Amino acid sequence: MGKSDFSVHIQIRISISSVAMFLLKTWRSVAFGVYGYQNFTKKGFLEHSKNFRSEDMQGQIEGKNCVVTGANSGIGYATAEGLAARFDILAKDLQFHSHIMHNSCGSCFCSGATVYIVCRSKERGEAARSKIQSATGNKNVHLEICDVSCIGDVKTLASRFSVKDEPVHILVNNAGVLEQNRLTTSEGHEMNFAVNVLGTYTMTELMLPLLEKAAPDARVITVASGGMYTSPLTEDLQFNSKEFNGVEQYARNKRVQVALTEKWAETNKDKGIGFYSMHPGWAETPGVSKSLPDFSKTLSGNLRTSEEGADTVIWLALQPKEKLVSGGFYFDRAEAPKHLPFTATKGSHSAIDSIVGKLHSMANL
Repeated sequence: MGKSDFSVHIQIRISISSVAMFLLKTWRSVAFGVYGYQNFTKKGFLEHSKNFRSEDMQGQIEGKNCVVTGANSGIGYATAEGLAARFDILAKDLQFHSHIMHNSCGSCFCSGATVYIVCRSKERGEAARSKIQSATGNKNVHLEICDVSCIGDVKTLASRFSVKDEPVHILVNNAGVLEQNRLTTSEGHEMNFAVNVLGTYTMTELMLPLLEKAAPDARVITVASGGMYTSPLTEDLQFNSKEFNGVEQYARNKRVQVALTEKWAETNKDKGIGFYSMHPGWAETPGVSKSLPDFSKTLSGNLRTSEEGADTVIWLALQPKEKLVSGGFYFDRAEAPKHLPFTATKGSHSAIDSIVGKLHSMANL
């Protein structure tokens, strides 16, 4: 084979590979779009809710400590309010029999769950805390200031909880961001990755000792996204291999969260902690409106409310663990597939061990 023939042969192979990759990515987007429109909208929620059992949401979490990140608005706020509202079920009786309860419980007057909302902004966080307390009647709602994109901040927050030396029964990793353009944090990390992956990983790892104190009923719930259906797991964590695409990076981040949940479930299976990831559906939140304005406008009236998006998070927090699959991915109160047909994403999860090693190093744990 001559030199020119060899060059043509290589070019043909590259061209075939490029076309194949283009077709695969196109199929992933089409499959996600069709599946999403059928299931992730408000119509999908209303249809799926026909199979919901009201008794599933009557569970009590009084005396439990819940931590919710990114809780000043949207799904995080709705989650924090929903957990704090478990107080309401108790409060109905307390209002009529407070003197009886006080005599029987002494100084430890029943007060429902304690909810810690983790917010970056003190002003917005204080407003959210006040609103949740007023809406639920639960005064055990506390604000913790932390920028999850900053590993230093996450470590400081974890240290504050360690000093309390109290069990953490429920950790909800909700804080997330979708930045369309590449932004770099003060610590040198790409912003989407810093919040969605590195911050979430660090928060969970540092909370493990306190979660173990709450065993066997401790659980970690990570709010992922159906966007991960369009992406395989990749070790290019900070999107350095090609021109930056914020939506694609977000999808990659959410795929990492789902794979991390599987890994945490495997490595902590004997510690009494359950790990679950979930998809809230397509919800109308301030974050979606800001990050995906065209998407929000196109589906206006068809998007879920924040409360509908948070429904499965609260459901996961309330279910007996024996009814759940640790490492599972959930949507609308049921375990959901992690991969769509013929999208070639399943095998990619084998990269998680290498990714965990990189995250551990970046977080300097």
